[in-house]
Amino acid sequence: MFIQGIRGATTIEVDSREEIDIKTKELLEEIMQENDLEIDDIIYIMFTATDDITSAYPAVAAREIGMDKIPLICCQEMKVDNSLNLCIRVLMLVQRTERAEVFHIYKEEAISLRPDIINRQRKG
Repeated sequence: MFIQGIRGATTIEVDSREEIDIKTKELLEEIMQENDLEIDDIIYIMFTATDDITSAYPAVAAREIGMDKIPLICCQEMKVDNSLNLCIRVLMLVQRTERAEVFHIYKEEAISLRPDIINRQRKG
């Protein structure tokens, strides 16, 4: 059994429940698709959000797409000068039967966080 961590991030345009829900679901679904994951492969997911996101927990969106048996936690991202606003980050710990290439997913304005990863990987 191999344990791997998969990272991802996205941004929202406005702090609203609907926007948080939509963008979180898109991010999680793309992480799962790009990494050939099933829900049962996920050990846990940690979400962080910048302090300007206050309308909803990203974990609620995860539960709505069937991740209701997975441990989920939301934390506030560190406040750093000149950092990206309205950003949701994900750390997903997964188990696999064999070591596999990991595809970290950065969307929207969050692409600026890791252009080195974005430019060299993506299956689709």
